[in-house]
Amino acid sequence: MELNTDYYEEYIRKFGDKIIDFLPSLIAAIIMLVVGFYVIKFINRLVKKFFERKDYDLTLERFIADLINWTLKILLFVLVVTQLGVESASLVAVIGAAGLAIGLALQGSLANFAGGVLILLLRPFKVGDWISAQGVDGAVKEISIFNTRLITFGNQEAVIPNGKLSNDNIINFTSQGIRRNAQTWGISYDSNIKLAKEILLQLVNEQETVLHDPHPEPMIVVTELADSSVNLSLRFWATNEDYWALHWYILEEGKRRLEEQGIVIPFPQRDVHVFNESGASFTAKQ
Repeated sequence: MELNTDYYEEYIRKFGDKIIDFLPSLIAAIIMLVVGFYVIKFINRLVKKFFERKDYDLTLERFIADLINWTLKILLFVLVVTQLGVESASLVAVIGAAGLAIGLALQGSLANFAGGVLILLLRPFKVGDWISAQGVDGAVKEISIFNTRLITFGNQEAVIPNGKLSNDNIINFTSQGIRRNAQTWGISYDSNIKLAKEILLQLVNEQETVLHDPHPEPMIVVTELADSSVNLSLRFWATNEDYWALHWYILEEGKRRLEEQGIVIPFPQRDVHVFNESGASFTAKQ
């Protein structure tokens, strides 16, 4: 069986001609892609420098910077594909169909994007705030287009999708600038309640970082007659910066002063009665 070499030679010649004709477009597209990424990087630097000169909110700066970066990359992709010979009308149709398919497949990502926009507009928190959301407590490190990053107390990074974050409860501990501390102190039923209240209240009033006028004065009240203790609630106000230092110091120093004055802080105890066969019994405490 003889091969039709003329047919194959003609086919190879036409294929080679098409490659040669397409080569300038391919080279131009590659150059456009490389130059485009360089231009995008340059524009991103300009945007960053612009925000550094202006006193805008850090959350808004990062969100807009991300949005500009992704918009420029999508535009570059369209230009490169058009340079390769794809007609713009066809490209729009393909992008539309692909956008619909991707939108259905990535509903969560679109919800996260919408959530990011809502967070930016409603501003329930900003970068630097300490919040509690989705079972995570931490300082807001970054609010991007699709998710928010928190740094926890243990210096761990938590990534929370914006969609869930914008549709659930959020507690912002730092937005008001001040916080009220409410410590529960349990004393034994035999201890002097009045003396215990005086000791703890005096301790709080000695601290220079405790806030007074125009904020409510420190106070202490009996909140519960529990099973093994009388529970007192010590309440005072402090700035976010001083809150935890005061909290830890008053806990330690308060216990020391109460013990010096004979005020007992009880711990849970249980009386166990054991009976033997003769009817005798003894009591063990746990």
